[in-house]
Amino acid sequence: MIGNLKKNATKGTIGGKPRTKVNNVYRRRLLNFAAVGLLVGLAGGGVWWAWQGGAILRTYEAAKWRTIALTAKAGFRVGEILVVGRKETNREELLKAVRLARGAPILAFDINAARKRVEALPWIRTASVERMLPDTLLLRVEERQPMALWQNKGKFALIDVNGVVILRHDLKRFTDLVVVVGEGAREHAAELLEILRSEPNLSVLVKAAVWISNRRWDLRMRGGIDVRLPEQNAAAAWTRLAEYEKAHRVLGRDVKLLDLRMPDLLIVRKTPKKPKVKSRKGLET
Repeated sequence: MIGNLKKNATKGTIGGKPRTKVNNVYRRRLLNFAAVGLLVGLAGGGVWWAWQGGAILRTYEAAKWRTIALTAKAGFRVGEILVVGRKETNREELLKAVRLARGAPILAFDINAARKRVEALPWIRTASVERMLPDTLLLRVEERQPMALWQNKGKFALIDVNGVVILRHDLKRFTDLVVVVGEGAREHAAELLEILRSEPNLSVLVKAAVWISNRRWDLRMRGGIDVRLPEQNAAAAWTRLAEYEKAHRVLGRDVKLLDLRMPDLLIVRKTPKKPKVKSRKGLET
């Protein structure tokens, strides 16, 4: 009988029945959760320890990094970085701003600092960074929407709907956008473009807009016609021009300037005629 028990014990059985083996994956998960729980506990306790003195704070930091090392061994390492929303931002620049390589301990990563670095990139308006344990980092970005080209003191820049400068170089592919000119033009451009879009048939004819005396706009239309908008009720004046154009086709005539600054009145200045030049034979040319 004793010999049988010893034999059975050697095989991992008791009373002739097989002993249930602990699954390695299950053990690993338990270790993962235990490590994370310990790290969270240390983080919570750090608030209390921090004011107890430098020595205790150093002890806390050492314990925290030992725990992070333990979680890294348990599989909490960066295996994949997922990016959602990227269109214009260069991938390499984005990853450089994140400052996280595959295989790095995922719990040691400062997601708030990474978010700020990403939001400092030219095209990024907002960003969020999330850990998807055990091994994935999720980065969501919302990029800025190009609105217009801003010209000031002879230099051009691409701006978004809030007037924020996105780029100052490599602007060739944005030349179809309206150019707004003047020192304060970028801050007021969104309001102007909203007014222009209210009359689509006219808005497509606008090439540039000049911010005048920090209070109103002058428009340069295709064909070289200038349109002066009033300081007040610019939207109503723009609608009035659309009505004039529909009824009288004023933009198709020999016109140099359309002045809408007076309420209920359109002042038209025609293109000056070139003087006739007499040839040496006395004939007009």
